[in-house]
Amino acid sequence: MDTTGAGALIRALEDVGCEVIFGMPGGAILPAYDPLLDSVKIRHVLVRHEQGAGHAAQGYAQATGRVGVCMATSGPGATNLVTPLADAYMDSVPIVAVTGQVARSVIGTDAFQEADIRSITLPITKHSFQVTDPADIPAVIAEAFAIAASGRPGPVLVDLPKDVQSAPATYVPAPPATRGRPAVSPVQVRKAAQLIATSHRPVFYVGGGVIRSGAAQALFRLATRTGIPVVTTLMARGAFPDSHPQHLGMPGMHGTVPAVAALQRADLLIALGTRFDDRVTGSLPHFAPSAAVVHADIDPAEISKNRRADVPIVGDCQDVIAALNAVVSRTPDLTSWWDYLNGLRSTYPIGYDWPADGALAPQYVIERLSTLAGPEAIYTSGVGQHQMWAAQYVKYERPASFINSGGLGTMGFAVPAAMGAQVGAPDRTVWAIDGDGCFQMTNQELATCAIEGIPIKVAIINNGNLGMVRQWQTLFYGGRYSNTRLNTHNRVPDFVKLADALGCAGLRCSEKSEVDGVITEAMAVRDRPVVVDFVVGQDAQVWPMVAAGTGNDEIMAARGIRPLFDEEAE
Repeated sequence: MDTTGAGALIRALEDVGCEVIFGMPGGAILPAYDPLLDSVKIRHVLVRHEQGAGHAAQGYAQATGRVGVCMATSGPGATNLVTPLADAYMDSVPIVAVTGQVARSVIGTDAFQEADIRSITLPITKHSFQVTDPADIPAVIAEAFAIAASGRPGPVLVDLPKDVQSAPATYVPAPPATRGRPAVSPVQVRKAAQLIATSHRPVFYVGGGVIRSGAAQALFRLATRTGIPVVTTLMARGAFPDSHPQHLGMPGMHGTVPAVAALQRADLLIALGTRFDDRVTGSLPHFAPSAAVVHADIDPAEISKNRRADVPIVGDCQDVIAALNAVVSRTPDLTSWWDYLNGLRSTYPIGYDWPADGALAPQYVIERLSTLAGPEAIYTSGVGQHQMWAAQYVKYERPASFINSGGLGTMGFAVPAAMGAQVGAPDRTVWAIDGDGCFQMTNQELATCAIEGIPIKVAIINNGNLGMVRQWQTLFYGGRYSNTRLNTHNRVPDFVKLADALGCAGLRCSEKSEVDGVITEAMAVRDRPVVVDFVVGQDAQVWPMVAAGTGNDEIMAARGIRPLFDEEAE
């Protein structure tokens, strides 16, 4: 087919199954937007900021399991995608970013809106392409999608000079680009099975790789067959049902006491698709001091990077867990182990106190939202206290139901990610649980949602401050609150009026008695986005907590209460 480079781009995107692009046009990408207008297979969602396009692509990818796509022009348009690309790289989210570039003849001359986006993004993408021949476009797009989705998923950049897009081209479909999965070593699997059979205090330490690989059902079978306790990291919430008695909750800095204790007291960690992140391990030399480690991951660079693996297994979690299910025949007697863990579970349950001044408790809001919206909903969050409460108080029963920024910790993630998730899963309710600080970074995408018919729902946990920073100032800086007050309790901005201005329904709630009614009212709105301003107390804190840089034995169930430290002192 005779066309142009831009026409070849759109046709190639159609051929790899792209259905949605989140983007914003500009001079250097304008040639691509012309044939896009004629596409009947690709929907374009016009965002209000390129960062929103990138996070929306992430939300779409995580809600659907497919590759998300975003598009931007050169220079500042492309650099506005840097944060979403870095975020997707840290959290292993498959997205392809297509950027315009200045013409080949002026690359390197500091031309208008020129930025070397390929070099800028090399450290934060799986691969960065710059196409210099329009004939290469179909093959590059096919390869970009294959790279993004295969192995450890992640972001790929395709940079297209403007003259390459405008040049005449003959479209020749590229053959499908396929990448195989590494074969799982049966020897290593048998070694893992032997350790499981002889352990007395084993734990399944489950990371986001289990969700990315679609291995949740296989994990459920393995866990229930063996009776071994399960902990799910922030990126793995929903990989194993919260309601199951073997699930101990989330480990780490703000994990449950039983989950943290299980890792600390274990004699065997079966780590699946996780990277021993510092927010889980705390001080590495003090992490799980008596445990042997089986570490399965599709990325060999992660194995033994932070904690040496006694049995390393390179492979996709789905393949690894299937292999373990096939060979694990003997399981240890875990009666005393469960007695210990259940004792902690009954003594130190997740809980909270109501603010002394009678203000609304943010944890209660999220508890009720979880109950009323239910486990079939998708929840996104920004970063901070509300993110941790969303991880603790929403009950997750299915994978890919909690979408958040784990590794990079990007404020402003929730709203655009919810937008992408809703586009990918139009029949599911999508709630963005956001903080008043995070919300002010990307709320302009609500205009996109209103115009495009994307009816997300936003719960703003409005405590008037940068809450997590304030909590650290309370605990570690003597209550000196330097530049954390946002004044949103004074309605600057007024979130209800802002919601109305952006084409959304706006609601406000500040009393416990109003919470259920307001959530039910928001749930009933289906023709436009909804924003609920939940005005909560400013002094609520996230507990349990392991202070940064300390060992997990220092976990505090509440301020000054150290269950594991006190246990050792007895």
